Amino acid sequence: MDFKSFLKSFKPHSMQTSPVEKIRSGIAGGSAILLLTLALQYLPQAGLQLLIVASMAASATLLYAAPHSPLSQPWNLVGGHLVSAIAGLACAVLIPQPSVAAGAAVGSAILLMQLLSCLHPPSAATALMMVLGNSQFHGMGWQWALYIVAANAVISLLLALAINNLLPGRRYPMHAIQPQTPPKPAPFITLEQADLAWALKQVDSMIDVSEEDLAEIYKLALQRAQARLDAVPVK
Repeated sequence: MDFKSFLKSFKPHSMQTSPVEKIRSGIAGGSAILLLTLALQYLPQAGLQLLIVASMAASATLLYAAPHSPLSQPWNLVGGHLVSAIAGLACAVLIPQPSVAAGAAVGSAILLMQLLSCLHPPSAATALMMVLGNSQFHGMGWQWALYIVAANAVISLLLALAINNLLPGRRYPMHAIQPQTPPKPAPFITLEQADLAWALKQVDSMIDVSEEDLAEIYKLALQRAQARLDAVPVK
């Protein structure tokens, strides 16, 4: 990559969603956080107050701006936050140095989420919070800290199921795509970047991949397919 191309890579990537969809996402995310705080206030407190976990704001961004992303799906949301909370609590207890504990908590949370197929980026903030808020959460006891995270995540999921499915053009959750038997070869068609841009505009929802990245993915897939064909011995 030359220097000019390097500088161009800092330009903002355009979002292929309509202004109406962007407004919907903002209203939906704000409404979800409002309803989450109200729900936490009225749930049984059992002697200790149920707090809103700050990382739920980042989760709301994914849930309502990119609801079709694999990172926004139910298992990613709930599993990611719970796994990260456990990682954060463990690191806070086992590692006395806060800076080291913070790094270990985030790193182990990322690793565990990938191993358990529940990668959800905002959850790493939950792991960090368990370390930085050590005195607050450990004063409650680890069981209560996990209960707070679980309550936040489950209520956020219920709100995402209700709100996203009320909005036109959205379907939440998305079904996982199962591997299928390759279809019979079709006539070869070459896609251009303009075709990808048009297709993205037809999906009026935020997809967490840019037009340029999608074109690069398509190019790499074509190269791999060509290499596979070249490797087949000619009979």
